[in-house]
Amino acid sequence: MKLLPIVVTLLASVLLYNWMDVSLYQVTTSIRGVRDLMNIPSDEIEACSKAYKYLMKYSGQTNNSETAEETQHVRALYTVLHRLLAIADIEKLYIPPLIDAKKGLYVNQWIWEEQMVKTLNVGKEHKVLDMGCGRGRIAHWAARVTGAKISGYNIDESQVGEANKYAKETGMADRLDFKQGDHHQRLKYEDNSFDGAYSFQALWPFIKKHQLDGVAKEMFRVMKPGARYACGEYLLTPHFNWEDPEHLELHRLFLPTLAASQSNYPDDVTDALKRAGFEIILSAPSVAPAWPLCESKTDLFLLMRQFVIGLTRIGVMGPWAESILDDLLSGGKAWSKAEKMKIADLNWQITVRKPLK
Repeated sequence: MKLLPIVVTLLASVLLYNWMDVSLYQVTTSIRGVRDLMNIPSDEIEACSKAYKYLMKYSGQTNNSETAEETQHVRALYTVLHRLLAIADIEKLYIPPLIDAKKGLYVNQWIWEEQMVKTLNVGKEHKVLDMGCGRGRIAHWAARVTGAKISGYNIDESQVGEANKYAKETGMADRLDFKQGDHHQRLKYEDNSFDGAYSFQALWPFIKKHQLDGVAKEMFRVMKPGARYACGEYLLTPHFNWEDPEHLELHRLFLPTLAASQSNYPDDVTDALKRAGFEIILSAPSVAPAWPLCESKTDLFLLMRQFVIGLTRIGVMGPWAESILDDLLSGGKAWSKAEKMKIADLNWQITVRKPLK
């Protein structure tokens, strides 16, 4: 299609116009994201739309959803969403705390990731587990920062394929390894394999309360004595009230936007980790709010929406793109309000240690 290169270049250029700290990598990722998005098979698009509706319907109500079905919907959502969000500079599928107000989302992700992985106290001779590795970009940075070898797993095979491809392209295949895996199943690693582990909005938002103990025990099994696990994860704060109609409505809108299926309180997670045998080092709110970065991306999605409408009218893109952008916009606004109300936290910090004995 001769129009495609023009559309791709124009759309990417406009989207990048207001970005901060733009690199060549971000530009090329955005362009690739547009191309991928315009060539997604119709069955994957339909499955993504159904998944979003499913997650809005159940919205963390653990007694009303089947784990296998829920997991399949999460996979379907991610298959499309990681391509769409790559255009908007959210390739890593999470919004970090705004630690440096002079920098944009991309640089603040680097700052946050470096702070988190350094708490693991790992180096060149160590192996680290990335729990929910996505497209492997966090693992790539973690390997550079620490010198450690990183293994990661993700439920979405398309992201795992992208992660391994990028590791080869960047000459990091000997230090990065990714495979398909599911938090709800036995991890595909031997006992006492890792000197550290981490997750960024990729683990606890997918685990039902009654499943927390099983996941914590698996983590304990694969980590070596003395190893640490650190995370910045979406969790409800103690101020969230399941009996408050406003809280529930905000939750219904924002949860699918996070590509999440469950909502837990910090104490639910740390209690499970303690029962598994871990020592709790830290459980605390995020070091800074994420809503300013969320709102900057809302502005970007509004701009994207105008382009999508135009592309739809000339037949280059289907109406599904406008629909999912509208859902993401509603969810993003709900998230910003929820965080300002301090009823939820995108980057709640937890650090634990497996005892030496």
